[in-house]
Amino acid sequence: MTTVITLQERLDFGAVTPLKTTILGHAGQDLEIDASQVSHMGTLCLQVLIAAANDWKQVGKTFQIISPSETCKTQLALHGFSPDTLTGVSPT
Repeated sequence: MTTVITLQERLDFGAVTPLKTTILGHAGQDLEIDASQVSHMGTLCLQVLIAAANDWKQVGKTFQIISPSETCKTQLALHGFSPDTLTGVSPT
């Protein structure tokens, strides 16, 4: 069964620890990260998502960004990512 985690609107410095804790609380499960409400994504939260995507990939579990807001897509692109490249998922 896939678990869905909905990201908060502002992923700034104050969101880093709660984001990391929430994601690690679902270790071993397939995850979908709902980014539909994201209006700001700071670099540290982006790093948490990148690290989690890499960890999930190493253990053969799914880690996907779903429903990214336009702002989320733009901010990922500024860092050289898309939702698919961040998580290593090939677009269909």
